[in-house]
Amino acid sequence: MSGNFATTRLSSKGQVVIPEEVRKSLGLKEGDQFVVIGKGDAVILKTITQPALEGFEELLKEAQKQAKKAGLKRSDIQKAIEKVRKRK
Repeated sequence: MSGNFATTRLSSKGQVVIPEEVRKSLGLKEGDQFVVIGKGDAVILKTITQPALEGFEELLKEAQKQAKKAGLKRSDIQKAIEKVRKRK
């Protein structure tokens, strides 16, 4: 296992403190968000990071390509959005 590790405790409110040396090593700061995964006796915290803009642009280009291939028009997408919004 690589990286820093330390021990911590669960508070009565269900809170866990990530030790300072681990926070510093990973560059964690107040307000960072995590996905929490529990399985067996393991609890994994995975930081939620904003995707790189370049990656988003690639996804957008691929979505546009697939929509064009499927014969979708902007008006079709707008109608679908309006339909979903009316359900609320």
